[in-house]
Amino acid sequence: MNIGVSANRLELLQIADAVAREKSIEREIVIEAMEDAIQKAARSRYGNETEIRAEIDGKTGEIRLQRLLVVIEEVENPATEIALEDARERNPAAQVGDFIADALPPLDFGRIAAQSAKQVIVQKVREAERDRQFEEFKDRVNEIVNGIVRRVEYGNVIVDLGRGEGMIRRDEMIPRENYRPGDRIRAFIFDVRREPRGPQIFLSRTHPHFMAMLFAQEVPEIYDGIIEIKSVARDAGSRAKIAVISNDSSIDPVGACVGMRGSRVQAVVQELQGEKIDIIPWSPDAASFIVNALAPAEVAKVVLDEDAERIEVVVPDEQLSLAIGRRGQNVRLASQLTGWDIDILTEEEESARRQAEFVERTELFVEALDVDEVVAQLLVSEGFTSVEELAYVEVAEIGAIEGFDEDTAVEIQTRANEYLERIEAERDARRKELGVQDELRSIEGVDTAMMVVFGENEIKSIEDLAGCATDELTGWVERQDGEITRHDGMLKDFGVSRDEAEHMIMQARIVAGWIEPEPEPDPEAESEEGEAAEGTADEAADADGANA
Repeated sequence: MNIGVSANRLELLQIADAVAREKSIEREIVIEAMEDAIQKAARSRYGNETEIRAEIDGKTGEIRLQRLLVVIEEVENPATEIALEDARERNPAAQVGDFIADALPPLDFGRIAAQSAKQVIVQKVREAERDRQFEEFKDRVNEIVNGIVRRVEYGNVIVDLGRGEGMIRRDEMIPRENYRPGDRIRAFIFDVRREPRGPQIFLSRTHPHFMAMLFAQEVPEIYDGIIEIKSVARDAGSRAKIAVISNDSSIDPVGACVGMRGSRVQAVVQELQGEKIDIIPWSPDAASFIVNALAPAEVAKVVLDEDAERIEVVVPDEQLSLAIGRRGQNVRLASQLTGWDIDILTEEEESARRQAEFVERTELFVEALDVDEVVAQLLVSEGFTSVEELAYVEVAEIGAIEGFDEDTAVEIQTRANEYLERIEAERDARRKELGVQDELRSIEGVDTAMMVVFGENEIKSIEDLAGCATDELTGWVERQDGEITRHDGMLKDFGVSRDEAEHMIMQARIVAGWIEPEPEPDPEAESEEGEAAEGTADEAADADGANA
């Protein structure tokens, strides 16, 4: 009998060891699952309300069953409770609310109890396996993994990663790629999520970081940190651009990535099914970087608008199709790579636009200042772009224009001021008509023209402005599937930056009493703190001198 018991105990531990090895989980977790299963089977035998504890000795395999009885004054249910007097016979220190362990005989599992225990063990082991998978792969996000295709379901590829299973969705596959069960595959882990059906490991072959990691594997200088990949833009399966910079002036970042006779870049191209890759030197100067990003097209001139992160690029007429690329691919990738909106013009288009601007400004000055066309053209040629500039510039600057004298300059500035006063009066009347309150003028940066625009957008009080978001004033940019969409804000014609718009909104919230203003630093307190610090430093110096 004893031999049989020993054999059963030994077999129990062997099963625990085998399951732990097969599922790559801790042996203690398997034994804990067995204990839970035995406890459940014992409850079905002794009653579900009974509190039972099962323990398996990890060395001998011996199973100990105990029933826990709560100590109370008067017993109502003998299966779960024990009287204080009886409890003190076993443990003199027992108090009401304590538990007394009552040993139970070894359990003889019936068929139903054994099936139930098996289900508990399987469930616990599966949960432990899922936890192990999640803990292992959650720290491997942004890594490249090798696996074997297990199956293909509705275009999604299920990959066996050895100690887990990942999925490449159809939209994360390079176009025209086909995989069959048993094929080896490399992919990039871009997300790991814990879900009820187990951890989901999402893989990608189109992610920009996949290409960056492939370069890190092929180029030792990137792995060592000598060369840094600043940004990547991909049109998966077709073309890509990668911006690199060297932290060592003696190493050419582009040459290192290309390799001897193109060996390094070709290894990446082959893995990406022939994707053409432009390797571009990164530059902190936005204009230079954007010119490099538009390669192989040649750029004649660039005009930057840093607040809107927009740039106009002028190219020779014959370079236009090359700069834009097939179906806009080249300029789209350059925009993704640099983070700037890029407008491409030919030299002819730019010349026509400049001519149109010249005519438009000339007509503005003719109408606003009541001068002839020749005078207006002279003002535009000298770089004046608005009536405001003429109104606020030094008179001597206007008088310095060839053919003008001081009297002419004074007359032009007077007419400019009269025009602005007339326009201001018209705007103020419109503002009142829209019901915009005078208090809005107290917000720094808000003028009458803005108040008209506010009124047209139903912002008529300090509270209305305080409730605005910065994007409503300045607009925002959306990047989706490589396409950039710009949404204009209500102040798009005023050249207001995001910081300025945010400052206006915060002022409005302070005036409205929504938030407290930040306390201004007290110069006297700062002075006293400085003197105290100096005194402490002097005392420390004296003490050091005494110690010496």
